[in-house]
Amino acid sequence: MIVAAEDEAPSFVLVSGPGEDREIGVSRARIEGGAIVWDVGAGELSALTSEKLRRIGSGLIRRSDVSGSVRLDVSAITGFGVEKLAQALTEGLLLGGYRFDRYRTSSSLPQPSARARVTVALVGSPQDREALQAGIDRAVTLCDSVMVVRDLVNEPPSVMTPRRFVEMAEEIASSQQLEVRVWDENDAAREGLGGLLGVARGSNEPPRMLRLHYVPRDGGQGPKIGLVGKGITFDSGGLSLKSGTGMMAMKGDMAGAAIVLGTMAALSKLGVRAEVYGYMALTENLPSGSAQKPGDVLTARNGKTIEVLNTDAEGRLVLADALSLAVEDGCDQIVDIATLTGAKVVALGSEIGAIMGTSDELMTELRQIGDETGEEFWPLPLPDRYKKHIASDIADMKNIGKAGEAGAIAAGLLLREFVGAASWAHLDVAGSELTDSVDGYSGPGATGFGVRTLATWLATRR
Repeated sequence: MIVAAEDEAPSFVLVSGPGEDREIGVSRARIEGGAIVWDVGAGELSALTSEKLRRIGSGLIRRSDVSGSVRLDVSAITGFGVEKLAQALTEGLLLGGYRFDRYRTSSSLPQPSARARVTVALVGSPQDREALQAGIDRAVTLCDSVMVVRDLVNEPPSVMTPRRFVEMAEEIASSQQLEVRVWDENDAAREGLGGLLGVARGSNEPPRMLRLHYVPRDGGQGPKIGLVGKGITFDSGGLSLKSGTGMMAMKGDMAGAAIVLGTMAALSKLGVRAEVYGYMALTENLPSGSAQKPGDVLTARNGKTIEVLNTDAEGRLVLADALSLAVEDGCDQIVDIATLTGAKVVALGSEIGAIMGTSDELMTELRQIGDETGEEFWPLPLPDRYKKHIASDIADMKNIGKAGEAGAIAAGLLLREFVGAASWAHLDVAGSELTDSVDGYSGPGATGFGVRTLATWLATRR
């Protein structure tokens, strides 16, 4: 729990100037007034950033000697903005303290398990208390959404099936007054969701298309916004089978859908004034006698046809249907997010997402907010001359481009065929959804990368 408090016997003091520990900025302990006090070095004030504060908060909460009630004095830092300071520190404290222990017995849990019992008070001057609390409250809302994503992605794939995902989404929707629409396999067949059905053919687990709808109390201001997430709850590659190693992290291939759900869960708490639709395309991608085959042709919701030459390029197929639905619902701005291509990981690694789209203004907004949230996105082009990469001899397009060339861009060009005239941005977060080690305020496990950017962006819509 994080609370705001007035100055009283702090356990930690946040100061400007370099700390002895370069990663978390925590120096050796000293005795002051009968208490053990640590100085937290935040670096030179001119170089202080929200991301550095998050990492300080995460480093503090992960210290083995932090337990019980801790008071962190932030009054020595001036000129940064009290609310912004409180939000960043709180995000680091909460995200750094996350663990997914549902499937661990007591014998394998880290000892002592202190972080679940820590109460942190951010201490400042009396006139700063309101701003401190505002920053804390905003951070708690955003981190709650990250926890939704992390919990969903961390679940085993045989537990987090499309139907179970929908059940959890319905619980969130009920608590947040979100309207729900679910397409089952019969609805999908009747309404032409050919991309979703094609990918689902190899699995005994039925697919689902899920839409959540948020309408603010005043009916919505400005453009109608659609969020679209890829929800492959396990990706074996289908008949274009992945290697054993390649499958190990494929429970995370539904992270895009989880990010959309986590974002939708925050809208009312953040007071978002735009009308927002969230679409999640949910299925497994498995091999079997009924699975789609390389060479098959699918017809997406908007009537365009796709030749499937690699069944492991399946995310773009389910997104084609979801994007088409967003256009039909009249969304003026559409942002999709997906763990889409290995080519993105090759180009940018796991810590930076790729962004492509049709609107420079929309992409710039998302990039600027991503820089502030610590979720960086780097732009890739969508040149028309590269459309030849996905040209098919027998269909409107094929689902893969040229071998070894511009794989992330080829996927983006295919998606562009399904967004109509809407302003659109595509976020490829492949490799960013899971980490196998502690990195700042993430890991090991699911990261929730992207949800704070989308939620913060929506909160700016007026």
